[in-house]
Amino acid sequence: MTRAPLELTIRPLAGPEELALFLRLSYTLDHELAEDLESGRRRPGWMWVAMRGGQVVARLAWWSQNGETPLFLDFFDLDDTEPEPERGEAGLKLLEAATAAVVPAGAPRPEYGRFVPADWREDPAVREGVEARIRVMERSGARMLVERLRLEWRAGTPVPADSGRLRFRPVEGREDLLALMTPVMEGTLDAHGQADLASGLGTRAAAEKHYDEELATYRTPREWWRIAELPDGDPVGFVIPARNDYNPIVAYLGVLPAHRGHGYIDDILAEGTRVLAAQDGVERIRAATDLGNVPMAKAFARLGYVNFERSFDMVWD
Repeated sequence: MTRAPLELTIRPLAGPEELALFLRLSYTLDHELAEDLESGRRRPGWMWVAMRGGQVVARLAWWSQNGETPLFLDFFDLDDTEPEPERGEAGLKLLEAATAAVVPAGAPRPEYGRFVPADWREDPAVREGVEARIRVMERSGARMLVERLRLEWRAGTPVPADSGRLRFRPVEGREDLLALMTPVMEGTLDAHGQADLASGLGTRAAAEKHYDEELATYRTPREWWRIAELPDGDPVGFVIPARNDYNPIVAYLGVLPAHRGHGYIDDILAEGTRVLAAQDGVERIRAATDLGNVPMAKAFARLGYVNFERSFDMVWD
């Protein structure tokens, strides 16, 4: 005789003291949760669990920059020992209940992102787990936006000396950088940039959105930011070395359309890497690029960055 599944209990964490309950399922970012709660980047009310008979069978959580508005759904886990359709149903019910409670009515649903192994498609068990989460998101109306390579430079990896082909200067202010970001948006291979343009934003407005929503939030020195020029002063591109809440990163790199195809991307990436590697105690530098941005991926590989993981982003239209 087959027993009916026990009833689901879906609720947010009552407070930070319930973090151990949330950790009954696992994910690669678990080690960040305690500090995120302490710093206010996460709230217990944004961390939800679905329980069946006292066991956590699904969980999710949103992240924010300052604790005011959930910006990114970066935790969504299922108990992969559960059979289908119970596993997927629990995840979908949790997702919809938590979203209705946390995301204001009429507001855009924050993007969903997940880190996955670099070879996730090659292991059948890993692939099924990843695809089970994608299926739940698709049932809720989400679509895949992009798959990305997560890259890492590790201390001790050689960084080439300045070739002398370009000269580098600090960014002199918002407009100085936006004047270069705007033409870089033309023909961009970045899926988020393409989505901004497809939404109706012009190249200038898309560049401003990127600057204000990401680059302006970094608290590391703006003196690290570099504009690359030819010896005659003609601008070629730029690089934004920074540090987010977790790692030193190459946040953004662009080459102007008129100068693409000449290998300047290698010089600019090397400069950004040198800036970060020169800081005290840097053991690694992180970066990411879309799977479809082949020129950027090849530049990172030439400089010795390792593809240690992948990620994907899903959005609700």
